[in-house]
Amino acid sequence: MTDTNLFMYDPAKEPNQLNPLVLAYMGDAVFEMAVRQFVISRPNHRPNHLHREAVKYVSAKAQASALHALMPLLTPEETDVVKRGRNAKSGTIPKNADVADYRHSTAFECLLGYLYYTKRFDRLGELLGLILEQPRR
Repeated sequence: MTDTNLFMYDPAKEPNQLNPLVLAYMGDAVFEMAVRQFVISRPNHRPNHLHREAVKYVSAKAQASALHALMPLLTPEETDVVKRGRNAKSGTIPKNADVADYRHSTAFECLLGYLYYTKRFDRLGELLGLILEQPRR
């Protein structure tokens, strides 16, 4: 996560001024790409296997669990971003997700989007590594 030239467009506002759902929107994309890179770094490259492995990380339940694991490690600033993301009202909840899991997964994505847009790539990589390197069922 150290290559800052991957995406060339900065947001129209400062990251701390962006709506938490906008940060979550970007965080979702950042996490999806990290998960795809991670599963492709493993030996089994059958498309169905890649998809099944990725789903273990990107579901609302998995992201809520990831956030729970990270909470003790977050700075006060990061914790504030998580709270903003958790409290954001999106208007819809996916039919296959628990409301609490969905809010926490949004908070997780909000944190990733915030770290991405504040160009804290080392910290982003550190947190992603902690989540992706945990054993999954």
